[in-house]
Amino acid sequence: MEIERKFTIKQLPENLDAYPHYEIKQAYLCTDPVMRIRKQDSKYVFTYKGSGLMVREEYNLPLTQEAFEKLLPKTEGVVIHKTRYKIPIDHTNLVIELDLFHSPSDLVMAEVEFPDEESANAFVMPDWFLADVTNDPAYHNSNMATAGH
Repeated sequence: MEIERKFTIKQLPENLDAYPHYEIKQAYLCTDPVMRIRKQDSKYVFTYKGSGLMVREEYNLPLTQEAFEKLLPKTEGVVIHKTRYKIPIDHTNLVIELDLFHSPSDLVMAEVEFPDEESANAFVMPDWFLADVTNDPAYHNSNMATAGH
């Protein structure tokens, strides 16, 4: 189960390159249900996500580079390319995943995953966040990849 909230960003945190980060390329075989292939640096993953906005089923399975390359031409829409920074939140076990999108747009967005719905609902966003877009399907990566296609 994935419990996650999404946010737009007002300003980037200082010293961004001091945080661990990696390059992600991902594409969608299907968007209902979501079936995604992802290359994260040199790691490949197939993901299934059920329906929902803040809370939904999620299963991740290992994928080989060869399988990724064979599946890529079969995907819908455009390939999403982004750099993800992992920023720990002080005095918690939570981590902000800050995504700087390179394509299909130059959006900057943050996601925070939670252990349960109670902590997700109680979360107070940092000052550098702009808006909570968890319940706006337009900010789901699968919809961004297939918008206009």
